[in-house]
Amino acid sequence: MKKAEIGDWVQIHQIVLKPEERGVNIPDDTKNVPLELWVKGFAQNEATIGEEIRIKTVTGRMISGTLHQVNPKYIHNFGEYVPELTKIDMQLKEILFGGEADD
Repeated sequence: MKKAEIGDWVQIHQIVLKPEERGVNIPDDTKNVPLELWVKGFAQNEATIGEEIRIKTVTGRMISGTLHQVNPKYIHNFGEYVPELTKIDMQLKEILFGGEADD
């Protein structure tokens, strides 16, 4: 198992509210799952994945949770391909430049 040393950049996980603790005025599909928190910061103690760890966030906040990842990657995208956006792109180039722009 991967171990975090003091000062390592890590991501933790915490259950903020269990399903039974969630508010009554929220949709069923939301209140039937826990409210979870995922936070990145610098390890303040050593821990192995799955163990409790305390971190200091970049804003200086101290928070504890279960160690999820050491040196977590930034993973994001802009979703699935939308064909309509390609058509809009071509139309805009025609309107703005009188044809397809040479990149």
